[in-house]
Amino acid sequence: MDFSVSSLDVTVVGAARSGLAAVDLLQTRGAHVTLADSAPAWPPAAREDLLRARGVRLQLGPHTGDQFLGANLVVVSPGVPLEQPAFERARRAGIPVIGELELAARWIRGRIIAITGTKGKSTTTTLAARMLTEAGLDAPAGGNIGDPLCAHVDASTSATHHVVEASSFQLEAIDTFHPWVAVLLNLSPDHLDRHGTVEAYAAAKSRIFLNQSASDWAVVNADDPGAQALARGVRSRRFDFSLDGKLADGVTVEAGVIVRRSGGTSAPLLPLGAVALPGRHLLSDVLAAAAVACLAGVPPEAMHRAVRGFGGLPHAFERVAVVDGVTFINDSKATNIVAARHAIDTCAPGVVVILGGRHKGGAFEDLREAVARACTAVVAIGEAAGRVRSALSGVVPVHHAMSMADAVRRARALALPGGTVLLAPACSSFDMFRDYEARGRAFVEEVQRMSDGQSSVAAPR
Repeated sequence: MDFSVSSLDVTVVGAARSGLAAVDLLQTRGAHVTLADSAPAWPPAAREDLLRARGVRLQLGPHTGDQFLGANLVVVSPGVPLEQPAFERARRAGIPVIGELELAARWIRGRIIAITGTKGKSTTTTLAARMLTEAGLDAPAGGNIGDPLCAHVDASTSATHHVVEASSFQLEAIDTFHPWVAVLLNLSPDHLDRHGTVEAYAAAKSRIFLNQSASDWAVVNADDPGAQALARGVRSRRFDFSLDGKLADGVTVEAGVIVRRSGGTSAPLLPLGAVALPGRHLLSDVLAAAAVACLAGVPPEAMHRAVRGFGGLPHAFERVAVVDGVTFINDSKATNIVAARHAIDTCAPGVVVILGGRHKGGAFEDLREAVARACTAVVAIGEAAGRVRSALSGVVPVHHAMSMADAVRRARALALPGGTVLLAPACSSFDMFRDYEARGRAFVEEVQRMSDGQSSVAAPR
C-alpha cells in the first residue's frame, strides 16, 4: 500500500507495548512523533529519558478536547477507549484516528491471517503459526499476543504469513486491515465494560471480515451459533471447522481423527491422540488452527509435529503442580463467564474455583450449573467478590479472600484429597494486577511456595 508518514506529525496514544512499537515504526518511517498517555506517570517500559533523547515529544495526563488537533494522524493503542471527546474532535477536524494494528497492516508485505473470538485466540494463533512454521513457511505470530504487529513490519516479505491475534479493541480501530484468512472462533458476551452492549462488541468482532473479498477465506466455528450468525453474508469463501462431524466441507473429527472433508471425501490430518490439550474448547482451537494450515498448504505431517510438541500456553488451563494430592490449574486467561465455565467443565468433580476480579459483563449465575456439577467450594476475590457470592452462595459455600496468596491458601484448605484448585476468574485482572499474566504468575508463585513448604494453609471462613 502506498502510505507515507514522512515529515508528518503523528500522535500515538497509549504508552504500553503497542504504543511503543508504533512509536518505533513511525520514527523509522520519518514521522515526527508525539506520545501521549492519560496515566499520572509513565509505565516502566516507556523510558522517558530515552524517548526524549530520540526526539519523541511527550504528553502525560488526561486527554483534553483539543489535544490532538495539531496532528496529521492519531494512532491509538488497543487499551485506550475510542469514545473520548478528544478523538471525536480530531475526527471532526478531518484527522484520521486509527489503531496500531491498522498502522502496521498498511506496511505489511505478506499475507495476514487474523484470528479473533471471545476465547481461544492465543492458543489458535500460536498453534497455527507453529503448523505453518513446521512446513517451512515464515509465519510469525503477533498482534494481541507476543510482539505487536508494528514490530513485525520491517521483517515482512511477500512470502511472510503474519498470524495475528486480533482483539475487539484492535478491530474497532481498523480501516483498511485486510486478512487473507479471517478466523472467528466463537462469540459470547465480553468486554461490556468497554463496548457497552453485546451488539457493539459483536460489531467490533465482525470487522475482521470488513475488507475481505471473494478471493479471501473466512474460517468460522460451525458449532457456535453466535459465530455463525456474525459471519452470515461475508464476501469471502467459507471454510469452517466443527467438532461434531456435520460439515460437508471443512475440518472436523471422524472416528478419533481430525480430517479435512471436501466433496464428500475425508483426508486424515492428525489423530486426536496427538493432541495433549484438555477439554473440548481447546480441541476446537486445534481444529481452527488445522483449518488455517489447510488453506496455507501445510501437509499433515507438519501439523502433527506442531501439535505433538504443544502442551498449551501459560495461564491457559496450565497445570502448575500437584501438592499433597491436590492439582493446581492456572487459567488466568479465562477472563469471561463462558471461558470460566469451559474451564470448570473440563475438570472432574472436586474443584475449588477461584473467581473474581474486575467484572466485564455477563452473569455469574450462568456458572451455577457447572459449579453445582464440579465444585465443592468457591473462593471469591477482587471487586466482583460480592457479585460472585450473591450468584453462587446458594450452590456451594463461597469464601472471600483479600489477595491471591490468601485465595490459594484458602482454596488448598478447602480442597478434598484428589481434588483440584482452579484459577478461572471470569473477570479482568485490573483491580488487583497489571494484566492476566501478572495474576497468573501470582497464583503460580504461591503454589510454588506451598509446594516448597513455605506457605501455611489458612483455615477457611
